[in-house]
Amino acid sequence: MENGVERESGPMMFSEEELREVSGLKEGGDFIEVTCGCTSHRYGDAVGKLRVFCNGDLEITCECTPGCNEDKLTPAAFEKHSGRETARKWKNNVWVIVNGEKVSLSKTALLKYYNQASKNANGAHRSHSGRVCHRDEFVRCSRCNKERRFRLRTKEECRIHHDALADVNWKCSDLQYDRITCDDDEERASRRVYRGCTRSPTCKGCTSCVCFGCEICRFSDCSCQTCIDFTRNAKA
Repeated sequence: MENGVERESGPMMFSEEELREVSGLKEGGDFIEVTCGCTSHRYGDAVGKLRVFCNGDLEITCECTPGCNEDKLTPAAFEKHSGRETARKWKNNVWVIVNGEKVSLSKTALLKYYNQASKNANGAHRSHSGRVCHRDEFVRCSRCNKERRFRLRTKEECRIHHDALADVNWKCSDLQYDRITCDDDEERASRRVYRGCTRSPTCKGCTSCVCFGCEICRFSDCSCQTCIDFTRNAKA
């Protein structure tokens, strides 16, 4: 332990200056952990532990109440869980404590690996328009047997689809952003053929809309991907 910081063997992800006076700091082999939080005007502060991984992944274990079991949340999911009124701006709304003050993630160095991973993904898988493209996918409800659409435009949306696909008991009510129940009608077959391909509206799958793995749609905590170390690129 150096200067009150718990360390494990592994590469140094951040400089001493970048982590100076950051509260709750612990350093693991391929991640660092810090105290974080999100403030709701109605419910107050929800606090947690943010883990920043060398491949750009961000995970939050919520500690808003002693009985809260929410862990491995994305910052966007943590923001929503906290009851934040102006959600979907997690880079500004989720904060860490630096020198005793709440500081938005966007104003710290903690997002450099996340930003680098997003930049690399943007270059690795682009549509003809130059933007990252993952077509919409469908998951079938275990209760009503209806297929529900998942948009995959951001890392958070890809994570939601990833977890739903892995859950054999997934159901309509588990959708985080859409208020859909098993009583709602399934999309018509004529509508389901439109899945967001920028090359052809009714494309059944091509190199423009089908991704075989990038840093937006793959996750280090799942056996479906091998963790990629972005330390060198992030420091470049």
